[in-house]
Amino acid sequence: MSQQSSVLYDIPGPRQRRVTLISSLVAVVVVLAGAYLFIYRPLADKGQFSMELWGPLVDPSNENFPLVWDRIGLGLKNTLVAAALAIVSSLVVGTLLAVLRIQLKSLARRRFTGTAAPLAYLLRGLSWVLAVVTRVCVEVFRGLPVVITIFFVARGFPEFGASFDNLWYLVIGLTVYNSVVIAEILRSGMEGLPGGQAEAAAAIGLSPFQTTGLILLPQAFRIMLPALISQLVVVLKDTSLGFIISYEETLNIGKQIIGVLGNPIQVYVVIAVLFIAINYSLSKLAQYVQHRLSQGRKSAGTTTPTPPPAALTAQAEGAGGP
Repeated sequence: MSQQSSVLYDIPGPRQRRVTLISSLVAVVVVLAGAYLFIYRPLADKGQFSMELWGPLVDPSNENFPLVWDRIGLGLKNTLVAAALAIVSSLVVGTLLAVLRIQLKSLARRRFTGTAAPLAYLLRGLSWVLAVVTRVCVEVFRGLPVVITIFFVARGFPEFGASFDNLWYLVIGLTVYNSVVIAEILRSGMEGLPGGQAEAAAAIGLSPFQTTGLILLPQAFRIMLPALISQLVVVLKDTSLGFIISYEETLNIGKQIIGVLGNPIQVYVVIAVLFIAINYSLSKLAQYVQHRLSQGRKSAGTTTPTPPPAALTAQAEGAGGP
């Protein structure tokens, strides 16, 4: 055991373990006492735990209970629909944008041998211009606050004669922002892979597009999966910004309920619990997918032993005979 002890820290002895246990218990007691004195008592003194405020949310016999949960259910459905559409579109657009940026960067370095010199310079210049344009678009849309993007989408599209439902304005605004973030995540993942992989792909005759789609992109998805899932959780939470265009998502409907019942703490607590449950489920799903991918990678890496040729088998059986 002493041979394998960590070089970063010493294994705590009995006295240190007792000190750690006692200090942890003291910290828990202090936190609970602080929560009681500075959170529970002030709220209880103001009647925030009364059933008059909590009844419409937790008491099925309350006359407002079915109405409140019908509205919350509608808001939750609208939130999940907007989040699902925005997540799918952001993943698709972000993946295409990441592949485009990688391809443009590859074309900008290409010499176009075998092509006429004027055409080669034209192709290289066009690739460079497109690379600069995509880089500027990425930096602009990534730097804008999401709420401003949603606002300009909802106000700008009707000016050009394109009128949609508020759901689509929210989805387009979320897609514009999150797709460039996802594109940068995937691009950094592909560029962080060892350069020998792209060189080996070129050596066996794969085109740059085939190299990106068949070799670099699948590995980037696997490596950057935690960052991608974190961004997808952000998409779900950003649906609450739909209030700026009067989209009836969960938080907006919560404000309507508060305006009628006057119980903001209770309504926001319930909405917070719902969001935490959904985000936790999404995180667990991501862990499951990552675990399955890692298992598939390990099983793919294991090779089945090749059976010996029939001649060698027969020779071995003959040698082992009497």
